[in-house]
Amino acid sequence: MQYSYLVVDNDEGNAKDTLEWLDEFPDFYCIGTVFTDSDAVDKILETQPQLVFLTIDSKSKSNFPFFVITELYRYINVLPYFIVLADTQNFAYEAIKHGVFDYLQKPFTSPAFIKCLYRFKKQVLWPQYDNKQSVKPINTEREKKALLNEEADYARNTAEVQKSEVDIQICIKSYGDYQFIALRDVVYLQADNNTTDFHLQNGKKLTAYKTLKHYENNLPSFFYRIHNSYIVNSNYVSRINTGKSLCYLDNNEISVSFSKTFKDNVETIIRQIAPEYL
Repeated sequence: MQYSYLVVDNDEGNAKDTLEWLDEFPDFYCIGTVFTDSDAVDKILETQPQLVFLTIDSKSKSNFPFFVITELYRYINVLPYFIVLADTQNFAYEAIKHGVFDYLQKPFTSPAFIKCLYRFKKQVLWPQYDNKQSVKPINTEREKKALLNEEADYARNTAEVQKSEVDIQICIKSYGDYQFIALRDVVYLQADNNTTDFHLQNGKKLTAYKTLKHYENNLPSFFYRIHNSYIVNSNYVSRINTGKSLCYLDNNEISVSFSKTFKDNVETIIRQIAPEYL
């Protein structure tokens, strides 16, 4: 599947950098580069890209960094997905208010950029498979093969991103005590009111004074929330029993429940480990 994108940047050099990043992804193709907000609005209405990379420069004197988005709503109801590239987090709140899909602070890492693109692909691709009323029947072997290849590519590329993330360390702060642990050592997280317990591969448990929701939003892509009380590291998943709604971890030494609310996350774990069984 091919995805069209437009680059909006008032700096030609920055725009070239963005294009070079995207050159590594052959399933994304550029339909244009524009350097002013008004040209961006015209180009989006003309070409209808699926994705727009909108660069915001903190040095710019513009009082309306999201002019493109607000202006588009004057003409169309459904906007393309916007990914904001900015050199500061100062615009993040405004970006959320304007409904942007993702926000990357420059300079960003290759894994961060890859994850962003795969979140976009997942958002565009998987809902049409989940919504039985909107998807066309898959009638031919070619269509079936194409779908399986798309799923396999998604799983394979997600796995590549995960390999580059497992060495990341996280800091768990408790009053004046700072503990640093590698994410590869975290088997699962468990909610305990407004705190979160980190269960490590060596059997130790560390308590962090932040909610499970906080970690759900900030941990890398190989962590999945499967229950109101649990987030699991998919690298430790050894068995999933859908009949009993149990997820087994660390060579079946540990079992935690999963709920229907997070069924999609459980299926994603299965798809990544063994896509042929879905």
